[in-house]
Amino acid sequence: MTQLPSLLAGSITDFVESIAVAIPRLLSGAVFLALAYVTVRLVLSVVRASIHRVYVGDRELVGDLIVTLVAIFLWFGVALTFLKIVGMGDIAASLGTAVGFIALGVSYALSEMIEDTVAGVYLLRDPDFNVGYRVEAKGVTGTVAAIELRKTRIDTDGGDRVVLANREIEGKWTYDESGDAAG
Repeated sequence: MTQLPSLLAGSITDFVESIAVAIPRLLSGAVFLALAYVTVRLVLSVVRASIHRVYVGDRELVGDLIVTLVAIFLWFGVALTFLKIVGMGDIAASLGTAVGFIALGVSYALSEMIEDTVAGVYLLRDPDFNVGYRVEAKGVTGTVAAIELRKTRIDTDGGDRVVLANREIEGKWTYDESGDAAG
């Protein structure tokens, strides 16, 4: 029975010492989070402003995608750094590795969607492929009605609207000069 009080006293002493060690780390982590919040918000506002100057009008969707990707990378870096500051560096390293493998799996699973998005960015940036232009793509001839990140909509001469995946169009379309709607 005399071991129980000494065991209890030793446990309480260890707990208090652990808290004494953890308090400075938690305070450092809180200060870091406050500074990181301000810094990330500032960086994102600068990125958003500069991106929105480049991608205007119907191309704002590309700019929003870029800003979102930058935000994800910044906040993930903040989370890993916070874990390192509070003494969980091993967890941060494991989390970074796990997220890398998860991202690899997700990118493989979404490869066609990513291919559509990349092709959509190229189509949106192409000065020869714009809304109102007559094009022939994948056996469809008509006027480009809309260019989105994943799909392009073409109005045919018969009045139908055909929706094509951007990966099917990019690099495989021709400009139709007969009956040019763009002028």
